[in-house]
Amino acid sequence: MTRYHIALVPGDGIGTEVLPPAQQVLDTVGARHGVAFSYTSYDWSC
Repeated sequence: MTRYHIALVPGDGIGTEVLPPAQQVLDTVGARHGVAFSYTSYDWSC
């Protein structure tokens, strides 16, 4: 299984309300196609 690590930066013009549903979509599609994702959240000020 291929694994990707994704950095999440809430508030980077995306909005904190968008990230959780986006993660769910990626996880659902990834499970169907043999791809896994892991996430690390960073503060906007990073």
